[in-house]
Amino acid sequence: MKTKHLQEAMCGWRHDFHLHPELGFKEHRTAENVADLLEEFGIQIHRGIGGTGIVGILQSGDGKRSIGLRADMDALPITESGTCEYRSQHDGVMHACGHDGHTSMLLGAAKYLADSGNFNGKIVFIFQPNEEHGLGAPAMIKDGLFEKFEVDDVYGIHNIPGMPIGSFAMRSGAITASESLFEINIKAQGGHAALPHMGIDAIIVATEIVQSLQTIVSRKLNPSLNGVVSVTEFIADGSRNILPGSAILRGDARALSHQVNETIEASMRQIVEGVSLAHGVSAEVQYETVFPSVINSPAPVLAAQQAASEIVGSAAVDADCEPKLFSEDFAHLAAAKPGCFVFMGNGTQGENARPLHSSDYDFNDEALTVGSSFWVQLVEQQLSKSEV
Repeated sequence: MKTKHLQEAMCGWRHDFHLHPELGFKEHRTAENVADLLEEFGIQIHRGIGGTGIVGILQSGDGKRSIGLRADMDALPITESGTCEYRSQHDGVMHACGHDGHTSMLLGAAKYLADSGNFNGKIVFIFQPNEEHGLGAPAMIKDGLFEKFEVDDVYGIHNIPGMPIGSFAMRSGAITASESLFEINIKAQGGHAALPHMGIDAIIVATEIVQSLQTIVSRKLNPSLNGVVSVTEFIADGSRNILPGSAILRGDARALSHQVNETIEASMRQIVEGVSLAHGVSAEVQYETVFPSVINSPAPVLAAQQAASEIVGSAAVDADCEPKLFSEDFAHLAAAKPGCFVFMGNGTQGENARPLHSSDYDFNDEALTVGSSFWVQLVEQQLSKSEV
């Protein structure tokens, strides 16, 4: 592995980030440490891009091509239950998605490439805030990320628990889903629990809506297309002997295409309108898409496949993997520039195989050398000195 000699340093950086996790747009200590390290490596830095974002610029030779490499920095509002020696020191905040590892891998690659200079062109290192709420990438773009720091293509990595260390996966087209949040407000007619005929029970209406929403995926979508509709909150204002007069349903919808997302929203509005009309109540639907789907472009996917194959061998690279139904705001970067979002194995045992966002999850230190070596290989391949 190209960056094996940096393993100890990368572990140190990651453990420090893990000890001091910070939520989205509050990554002040993390961003300052990233900036200090980049400066120490001799990389030009730009602070405050999209809030707490950091951009590093490294030029070698007179090559005109440029490549963007992105890592996310934010943590999650979760109390860590693991017992590692670098356990979070911030109550209620932890790195439960591996962004500490993503940041450390990119720092390791930056250190290697700054020392070697074995490329011809420009690297734009993008250390992004607030991925978890889908706000960091749009904020950096709005702040002129690609106007100030032009790139030909952009790449990102996410670790996947349960996937073997030393393996990679990617695909052309949609690789992660969009996420839409919905809220349905039902206004019925409350009353006495002993006199249900004199009111309109909001729970009955809301329950019928919940059941009917499950027909969107099973009966309204083409079976070959993926979609998820989940009601996650059911709130009513009733009490022991009081029929509720109002109810609120909240939930989450996922789709791998804009077309499917539109179908889900339209069907939801139709169901709510129909059920409300049948019961003589009023209802309002709010539907907001907070994450678009990540759409990988063919050329960057091929480049990522070639780089990963050089590092771990072609047998450990799946270039046509199944998409994931989680969401990622790298989608905004890949919509602005040709891009590829890559999955990387985090291991199959213990805390490294626990689901993302679990209180006992941990990023696998063994993945640091694998991921950073992939970054280096990708740069040396795409900005090859032999193609001057």
